[in-house]
Amino acid sequence: MKARVKWVENASFLGETESGHAVLMDGPPDGGGRNLGPRPMEMLLLGTGGCTAIDVVHILKKGRQPISNCSVEIDAERAGEDPKVFTRIHFHFTVAGSGLNPVQVERAIQLSAEKYCSASIMLGKTATITHDFEIVEG
Repeated sequence: MKARVKWVENASFLGETESGHAVLMDGPPDGGGRNLGPRPMEMLLLGTGGCTAIDVVHILKKGRQPISNCSVEIDAERAGEDPKVFTRIHFHFTVAGSGLNPVQVERAIQLSAEKYCSASIMLGKTATITHDFEIVEG
């Protein structure tokens, strides 16, 4: 896997992926940025949320669960001093479907956290990671 990050101006950087996608990252105004895009550490959280959500949806579909939607809210804390690594991350999943089995939803989240989601497993080296979920009918 390859990627490229190119300085645009001030604190703005353009990230380009090997798969042909691009995203602009920027810093806050007090750090020389213009707030034109997410911060790199926000991108890390978004990527981790995407990684685990993809796993959960895939596992539930494979288990023939009638999933119609899935979202994950992420709440994280960082260390106060450099390097300001993540020290705590909580994932709250909202999974929708008609007649979803809560045991299978919990199992899908656990499998992602412990076996499949490379991003959260890496972040788990510095952060305490917790999960919970709710099921919405429909």
